[in-house]
Amino acid sequence: MTTIVREYPNSFNLPKRIEGLSRLAHNMWWAWNANAQRLFRQIDPLLWDAINHNPIAFLHRVDRTRLNAAFNRPMFLEQYDAILAEMDAYVTRKDTWYAKNYPKLTNKQIAYFSFEFGLHESLPVYAGGLGILSGDHLKEASDLGLPLTAIGFVYNQGYFVQHLTEDGWQETRSALINYNDLPLISLLDENNQPLTISVSLPGREVVARIWELEVGRIHLYMLDTNLEQNSPVDRQLTERLYNSDPEIRISQEILLGIGGVRALETLGINPDVWHMNEGHSAFLAVERLRQIKKSGLELKDAIEKVKIGNVFTTHTPVPAGNDQFPLWLIDKYFSQMWADLGITRDQFIDFGRQAQPWGETFVMPVLALLLSERANAVSELHGTVSRKMWSFLWPDRKVENVPIGYVTNGVHTETWLARRMGMLFSEYLGNDWIDHLDEPALWEKVADIPDCELWEVRRHLKNKLVNFANERTRIQWHNGTLTPSQVVAGGIFLEPYSLTIGFARRFATYKRANLIFRDFDRLLRIINNSHMPVQIIFAGKAHPADEPGKLIIQQVYRAVKESRSGGRLIFLEDYDINLARYLVQGVDVWMNTPRRPNEASGTSGMKAALNGALNFSILDGWWREGYNGKNGWSIGSDTEYANPEEQDAADAQSIYEILENQLIPLFYERNSENVPVEWLKMVKENLRTLTPQFSLRRMLKEYITDYYIPAIEGKKSDR
Repeated sequence: MTTIVREYPNSFNLPKRIEGLSRLAHNMWWAWNANAQRLFRQIDPLLWDAINHNPIAFLHRVDRTRLNAAFNRPMFLEQYDAILAEMDAYVTRKDTWYAKNYPKLTNKQIAYFSFEFGLHESLPVYAGGLGILSGDHLKEASDLGLPLTAIGFVYNQGYFVQHLTEDGWQETRSALINYNDLPLISLLDENNQPLTISVSLPGREVVARIWELEVGRIHLYMLDTNLEQNSPVDRQLTERLYNSDPEIRISQEILLGIGGVRALETLGINPDVWHMNEGHSAFLAVERLRQIKKSGLELKDAIEKVKIGNVFTTHTPVPAGNDQFPLWLIDKYFSQMWADLGITRDQFIDFGRQAQPWGETFVMPVLALLLSERANAVSELHGTVSRKMWSFLWPDRKVENVPIGYVTNGVHTETWLARRMGMLFSEYLGNDWIDHLDEPALWEKVADIPDCELWEVRRHLKNKLVNFANERTRIQWHNGTLTPSQVVAGGIFLEPYSLTIGFARRFATYKRANLIFRDFDRLLRIINNSHMPVQIIFAGKAHPADEPGKLIIQQVYRAVKESRSGGRLIFLEDYDINLARYLVQGVDVWMNTPRRPNEASGTSGMKAALNGALNFSILDGWWREGYNGKNGWSIGSDTEYANPEEQDAADAQSIYEILENQLIPLFYERNSENVPVEWLKMVKENLRTLTPQFSLRRMLKEYITDYYIPAIEGKKSDR
C-alpha cells in the first residue's frame, strides 16, 4: 500500500486561541450544524453572506480586527469551545447507531459512487436533486456511523450561474472554483507528490488527482483531471457537470467508474459493498470484473462475485437521466477491455445492450442492473414504473416479479430544518428528539405544541424569506443587473401576510411549471383577491442544452412580469441550496405538478413539510405515499392519462378548484387571536406523519438492512 500523507493546504494565521476555526472549516460537519455556522457569522455577518457562507473563503478574507474583536468576547470563546468540543466528540464517537446495532460489521466497507454531491451552496459540484440526495446520504451515513467511503468529482467550474434577460431567456455563465477556497485535503504519496490514478482512453493515459473532503465521519474522495500532464481535452473531464458531448461523457463515466475503483485500491480501501447512485458509475462493475477475472476465475463465477457486492439505485424513468452510448463509441473505448476479460465484443456489448427504435445502444442502467445483485427505485410508484421499464431484461418473469425493489427517498433533517423550528421541537418533543427522529411515536407529541407558538415560528420563517428576497433584489438592482420590471419580478413586492406558495425545481418539461397558467385570467382572479391574496414564488434552472425547458422558464417569467399580477408572481433566479433553504422553510405551501408518473420521487416537498409547509402536489413520487387526505392536498387523481393534453386540462382544473374552495379559505380562516387553527391542525398532521417517514435516517436504515447487510453477508437475492 502507498504511504499517504494528508496535508491541509489552507493556512489562515489565526490567533492561537481560536486556531481550531481552521479545523472546523475543513470538516463539512459545520454545514448541518446551525451553531457552527452562527459562530462564523458572528465574526463578520456581511462577509459571511457575501462569500456564500464558505468558511474557508471567509477565513482567507476576514479582517484581523474582526477576529480580534471576536477573540476578546468571552461569550464568543465560550461558544467556540463548546462547538469544537461537540465536533470532536461527534467525529471520535465509538458508540454510534451502526456500531451498536452491527458490532461485528464495523470493519466492513461500503463504497458510494455519485456523479455529483450537493453538500452546501459553497461547494457547487451538484446540479439538482440527485446531487442533493447524495450529499444528504453522506451526512446521514456520518450521523449513523456507517463505514462508508464516497467517490465523486471536484469540478473546477461547478454548476452554472443563471441570469434571466428582460424577456425571460435563461443565460448561463460558468463560475470558476478556486480550490484554495474549498475545504479540500491534499493527499500526497511517499515522494510528497499529489496522489493520482490513471485510466486508459483511446491512444493515451489520463491522470486524475485524488482530493479528500471530510463530511463528518465520512471521507469523500474527489477526482480531478485538471493537471498539466493531461491534454486540454482531458483536463475538461472534471471541468463541468453533465457535458453534452458523448465522447466527454463516456470518458467521464470511465473515470468515475474505473478510476474510482482504482482510487479506492490506491487508498488501501477494499469495499464489501459498491453502491452505484444512478448509472453514471456503472463501469465500476466492468473494472471489478476485470480485476477478479485476473485471479483465474471463470467468467460466470467472476460475474457472480462482482454482482453479489453491487447495489444499484435508479433515479428517473426520463430518458435524459439514463445515459446510453452508440455501439461505435463502446468499440472505440473498450476494445482492449473485452480482450482483458477474455470475451468477445458481442459478449461485452450484451452487458449493456438495449434495442432502440433507431438501433441498438449500450445503456448504463442496463449494465448496472445486469451486474448488480440488488437494485432499487426511489419510491413505490417508481418501483412499479422501473420494473415495467426494464422488464425486457427478465423476459421469463412477470413484470411484477422483475427484481427491482424500492427505497423511498428521504431528506437529512438537520440540513433542511429551520433553527427556530428545531428549537420548538426540542421544547415539546424533548432535547434528544433528533436521536429518535425516524420513530413515528415521537411525533405524536406535536399535538402538544401550542398553536400560537407554532404560528409564531411559521410567521418568523416567512418574514426571513421575504427579507431575503427583498434584500437580494435590492442588491441586484444596485449592481445594475436588473431592469425596473425585473425588480418587480424578483420579489420586491413580497410581503409576509399573504398566503405564499413555492414552486422550485429543475425546469424540465415533464415538471410542468407552466401548468398553473393554463387559465391565466382565472389565476389572476385568485391571486389578486384583496380579501385573500396569494403570492407564488418560482425558482429553478433548465439544463443549458434543454431548449424546451428554457422556453418554459421564459413563459413563466413573462407571466410573472405581467402588470396585472400586481407583483404577486415572483421568479427568484439562480436557484441553489441557499435559496432552497429559505423557500422550503418560509413558504406556506409547496406545489409540485409533474406529469405522472415521471417524478421518480422528489425531495423538496419533504424539506418543506418538516418545516411546517403543506404540500399541494400531484400524486406522483413520494407524495403518493405520504398523502393521507389530512396532511396536504392532492392535485388530480391517482390515475394515468393516455392523452397528455387531457391530463394537463384535468390537473389544471383541480389546481384552481382546490385553491378557490379549500386551500385559500382554510389559510384565511382565523380565530379571535388571528391564528388559523384549522390550518395548523393540518400542519401538525403533516409534521406527525411525514417527518419521520421521509427522513434520510429511515431511508438509510432501509438501505442498511435490505441492501448493504445482505451484500456484506454475501446473500443471494431472489434474482
